[in-house]
Amino acid sequence: MKSQALKKKWSTEVKESFEKELKKLQRMNPSMSDYSVQRSFLDLILDLPWNEYTNDNFNLDKASKILNRDHFGLEEVKKRIIEHLAVLKLKGDMKSPIICLYGPPGVGKTSLGKSIAEALGRKYQRVSLGGLRDEAEIRGHRKTYIGAMPGRIIKAIKKAESSNPVFVLDEIDKVTRDSHGDPSSALLEVLDPEQNEQFHDNYLELEYDLSKVLFVATANSLSSIQPALRDRMEIIEISGYTIEEKVKIAQKHLLPRQLRAHGISNDKLKLSNSVLEKIIDQYTRESGVRGLEKMISKMIRYAAKSIAMDEDYKHDVDKEIVELVLGPPKFDRDRLLNNSIPGVVTGLAWTSVGGDILFIESSLSHGKGVLSITGNIGKIMKESAILSLEYLKSNSKHYKIDSNIFQETNVHIHVPEGSTPKDGPSAGITMFTSLVSIFTKKLVKEKIAMTGEITLRGKVLPVGGIKEKLLAAKRSGIKEIILSSQNRKDVSVINEQYLRNMTFYYVDNMHEVIDIALV
Repeated sequence: MKSQALKKKWSTEVKESFEKELKKLQRMNPSMSDYSVQRSFLDLILDLPWNEYTNDNFNLDKASKILNRDHFGLEEVKKRIIEHLAVLKLKGDMKSPIICLYGPPGVGKTSLGKSIAEALGRKYQRVSLGGLRDEAEIRGHRKTYIGAMPGRIIKAIKKAESSNPVFVLDEIDKVTRDSHGDPSSALLEVLDPEQNEQFHDNYLELEYDLSKVLFVATANSLSSIQPALRDRMEIIEISGYTIEEKVKIAQKHLLPRQLRAHGISNDKLKLSNSVLEKIIDQYTRESGVRGLEKMISKMIRYAAKSIAMDEDYKHDVDKEIVELVLGPPKFDRDRLLNNSIPGVVTGLAWTSVGGDILFIESSLSHGKGVLSITGNIGKIMKESAILSLEYLKSNSKHYKIDSNIFQETNVHIHVPEGSTPKDGPSAGITMFTSLVSIFTKKLVKEKIAMTGEITLRGKVLPVGGIKEKLLAAKRSGIKEIILSSQNRKDVSVINEQYLRNMTFYYVDNMHEVIDIALV
């Protein structure tokens, strides 16, 4: 141990602590139970890479090529990594940022960590935080406990054999709390550039410098991350992909990877762009590409079975074979957009798995003016429905509706797909449009969708998740979108290729919405 200690680049404090603990070990009887505990503790101190760093790769062109090779799109993340490298190259030393990649599942957040490590020339470590509920998993156990161990952070540093790895904290939004403490609060020290150069692990009992570690956290939703922790991270949003992008990702990454995984050469199966478009459009409805990869692997298994059994099969897959292998289409776009009767309106929603479209249906029946709301919706959506009806009652003259009809007619608002929970203020203008449509017997335009919050004064307020909602609209073939005029700034920062063939209407009040939406 002494000979190993001579090679370490540790500080005076660590050196003194090690020598003190080594003397304690020398005084112990090897047959004592505490001997093995003390020995394990000293081994950990020796194994940790104190002040040992890998050299960063400052070839920005090479780093950019690696990021572009492994990931299609994601320009904001790539730009941020290249900026970080550029500053490191100029200054030579800086506190690493804490980046949080936030977006729906299957868009490539976790795999970006590996690419970042390769681009920087650093070691790569990943820690999954999903379902973590014990604070000791982060900070370690105190040595007095039986079976005490260091926390996951120190373990990963030891495994990396470097004090400046790229460290992926996966699913940081899935950390839970219970009687064993609050791990997300323990992460505050890890993810604070001002504190983590003196990170304290309960088992190690020595301060370890984490300031050179590049932390990359991933999350599907920011709402479940406590505000203090969110404040310490630089949030980079990763949205879903368009159909065109998914086709390119499938041809460049998913198909070759699945062919290798199934032991089939590239010439044994060909999926054309039109076939991939059919799979994306009619068999998957997602922001990422995880479901698409499963469908591609299903197509490859069809070829693998034919090859293994020496059967004839079509190497160049056509649309008929897709339906033969994958079954009838799961999603029918034309059916979804069929609003050929009054009271049916398409809205846009944001969920933790990306954007989606939702439908609001209204119907009238003879009664005493009772409002019924059905569907798996939350309190805020119910309030939007009540607001919509009250505003319509107070403005019935504007829409040429007899005010007496409200006293003798029951109104029923329904949001289909009851298995999916829905809540939020975004459906306000959709519900109002549905009510005006059913009372005036006017149809809503085809291929139009809307999102926006309403007030009792008739104002249309801005909502969030605009990019995800627009991608969902594009996937569903919607051509026209109604938004609050205050959401114009959110649309202006979106890449123009996402908005191709789409028309936007920016409104300030609900009268404008009705003028645009109804035929």
